[in-house]
Amino acid sequence: MTAKHPDLVLGFEDEVWWSREAQPHMHAWSDDKPLRLVEKTVPAKDPEGKAIACYGLYVPMAHHMLLRFVRGRPVSVVTCAFLAWLATYFTAQGKRALVLIWDNASWHVSQAVQEWITAHNRRAKQEGGCRLMICRLPSKSPWLNPMEPKWVHGKRAVVEPARVLSMSDLMQRVCTYYECELTDPIAQPDC
Repeated sequence: MTAKHPDLVLGFEDEVWWSREAQPHMHAWSDDKPLRLVEKTVPAKDPEGKAIACYGLYVPMAHHMLLRFVRGRPVSVVTCAFLAWLATYFTAQGKRALVLIWDNASWHVSQAVQEWITAHNRRAKQEGGCRLMICRLPSKSPWLNPMEPKWVHGKRAVVEPARVLSMSDLMQRVCTYYECELTDPIAQPDC
């Protein structure tokens, strides 16, 4: 589809939590000692928190990831901010439409997000810009989203065996692994 229409882009979207203390399941071969992951805990009063949420878009044709971390949790308002950021990014790339494939998370199917997408597409059609064409994956089918294994591999790649990473170190490691720019996290507005 996108090969015949260079002004379109196809992307898979998903969210994930990056933990400063939880260790991913790993298997390793070793000639001498096996790799030991030390159980870690973040102090209860640590201002950085235990984890940070992250929105991601994978563009398979370009083997490219776009990430935005979130101060807070994925909710409709933050989803709209992420979509606006994607639309601005792809408008600057000269794309007319982003075919966005995602799951049925409550913050994807909310009335607020649907209304935002409709209003955005109306503006983009009138004023120019990248429209969003949403395609939903069937319920309970994470294996259909190629983002899922990318998250698993990323968590294994950025793991720190013995110490608790600072939040900035964790975010930098994630962006380095996925070869993407570290941008300011999206702030979750107080409701």
